[in-house]
Amino acid sequence: MITAQGVVAARDGDVDTGSRRRWIALGVLLAGQFMALLDVMIVNVALPTISHDLHASGAALQLVVAGYLVSYAVLLITGARLGAIVGRRRVFLFGAALFTLTSLVCGLAPTTITLIVARFAQGAGATLMMPQIFSSIQADFTGAARAKALSAYSAVLAVGAVAGQILGGVLVDADLFGAGWRPVFLINVPIGVAVLALLPRVMPADPPRGGRRLDPAGLAVSIPAVLLIVLPLVLGHQEGWPPWMMGAIAAGVVLAVVFVRVERAVAARGADPLLDLRVLAAPGLASGLTTLTLGMTAYGGFLFSLALHLQLGLGESALRAGLTFAPAGAAFGALGLLWRRFPASSHHLLTPIGYVITALAYVGIGLDVSRGGRGGAELYLGLLVMGVGMGVAFSPLLTHSLVRVPLPQAADASGLVTTTLQLAQVLGVAIFGSVFLSLAGRPGAHPSAHAAATTLDWMSALLVAGALVAIPLARTVVAAAKTA
Repeated sequence: MITAQGVVAARDGDVDTGSRRRWIALGVLLAGQFMALLDVMIVNVALPTISHDLHASGAALQLVVAGYLVSYAVLLITGARLGAIVGRRRVFLFGAALFTLTSLVCGLAPTTITLIVARFAQGAGATLMMPQIFSSIQADFTGAARAKALSAYSAVLAVGAVAGQILGGVLVDADLFGAGWRPVFLINVPIGVAVLALLPRVMPADPPRGGRRLDPAGLAVSIPAVLLIVLPLVLGHQEGWPPWMMGAIAAGVVLAVVFVRVERAVAARGADPLLDLRVLAAPGLASGLTTLTLGMTAYGGFLFSLALHLQLGLGESALRAGLTFAPAGAAFGALGLLWRRFPASSHHLLTPIGYVITALAYVGIGLDVSRGGRGGAELYLGLLVMGVGMGVAFSPLLTHSLVRVPLPQAADASGLVTTTLQLAQVLGVAIFGSVFLSLAGRPGAHPSAHAAATTLDWMSALLVAGALVAIPLARTVVAAAKTA
């Protein structure tokens, strides 16, 4: 006989099974995210050997790096929309397959041109994967579970960036089977195959939502707008900032304004804009995106410029330079998972506090560098404090930015957040990388140390600005808690 208690127990068992399955699926999705993030940084330490092996010019090496970043940035919003139209799982699997295949092509590339084209395609694969993870968290998790899932997401973001530099150094120094730089790409193949095999088993297919369509007009304007802004920023220093580059950036800004007008017009006639700008009306999202932009611009510039100083200024190997960032990555990832253990009354203040801690760490690292520090205890302590600050700030920032985003707008919010993450890091590399390289090339005693210290001071100022911008977001979080 089936009792009422038995029915309740059965239902509870179903809920537990479904909950476990969601977490397992999230783990597989995050493995794909880790793979994509790894490729943002892992190639940096392999550039000298790529140049020697393929006889690549400096501009070609820049395109090897920029190709991935540019296509990634350009197509992220489109990737989020495709997930909403045809299903998150289907789009993620297609992106993972494309990423895995193009990783194989990169690893076997016989020429520089082949490698550059494959890197652009690899970035397209990543852009199909990444927004689906954020949208899945928004759709499949609520309340404390969503905050925990976002913490795992941000921890992977933190660890992936640093792990790329460390693993790249390990693989290049190991020179497996005499393959030189090629394993930095080939390592993605077994990871990608595992993700493709596991995800259909643990993540149920979400039905396509046939009511929404792509926005060709928005796509036609957004792609050249991003390209005209991002490519000159990435390649500007290499090419000496010719006048046409500044004109390209200006044209890109104009097209960005046109994009906003086009999207508003599409929404006004009842069609589906590529990016529904009305999502910015969600309390906290606009201030959250601004705070995220300032923080990730500084973070991207920090990873790039300090890595250059360690290798070019101090003559460290790729492996040692990568390992130097390990304390920051470990602290960033750990605090990203543990921040909810702080008193709930302090959660709305964690982002501005974390940014101020990170700014102070940058100042401390800059002082150590300016005094000729060579990767000793003071540098490691500064990096540890920096990781703590970013870990305290980043996960709450993502969680609180989305606290009042309606579920139907989750895909639009996902596209905005992930695009902001990527473009801000590209901006940081372009701006602070150019400042560092310009100052490091000047005559004088220890130019690299001076360049690193100067860029760190500017990055700390950017983080202080981010802490100030985060204050309205904190007020939104408090208001949301009162009305919950």
